Amino acid sequence: MKKLVNIYLYTRYERFWHWLQSLLIILLLISGFEIYDQYSFFGFEKAVNLHNILGLSWLVAFAFFVFWVFTTGEWRQYVPTTKKMFQVIRYYSYGIFKGESHPVPKRKEAKHNPLQRITYLSLAAFLLPLQMLTGFLYWGYNSWQAWKLDSLSLVFIAVIHVIGAFAILIFLIVHIYMTTTGHSVFSHIKAMITGWEEIEESEKVEEWEKKPFYKQS
Repeated sequence: MKKLVNIYLYTRYERFWHWLQSLLIILLLISGFEIYDQYSFFGFEKAVNLHNILGLSWLVAFAFFVFWVFTTGEWRQYVPTTKKMFQVIRYYSYGIFKGESHPVPKRKEAKHNPLQRITYLSLAAFLLPLQMLTGFLYWGYNSWQAWKLDSLSLVFIAVIHVIGAFAILIFLIVHIYMTTTGHSVFSHIKAMITGWEEIEESEKVEEWEKKPFYKQS
């Protein structure tokens, strides 16, 4: 059995942003589905007000996250690559149940494996901005005429927003499951609380994991 060592992988801001966004998304899903009359929890009026406040808060928080990603150079963690992609897919679909080691171990230089990079980039660059945009447009419907957006369809915006909500819900469920696939059931969750991640000492980082399609200064 390989020896486990701890490395400081997640900064305070990363952990703060992760848990803040998780809370906002969960509350947005709960209040949003109530608005569509799926159940009664807050009450319709309170659910609408809460959803609007949370949505605007999420938009502001996301803007700070984007600023942090580009000013710290953390955008490099999201550069997509197909190298070892099939090995990672095979690991999660088969190897993990056989006790095999992860083909792309976590490191400070490479926090995300190829599958995570594509997934998180798709979320951060497409799904989440689209969800925020459609939510903002829905919220500002009464101002569409002043914004010269009369040609837009409210039904179309609403449908896209709901589809996005279900896509985020599916990701959330899968993400929660994936947190249980570490060296122990709660090791990944613990890492996102403390910042320290357990890794296998003998694992090596390949050059492509350190410098994926970019040059470090």
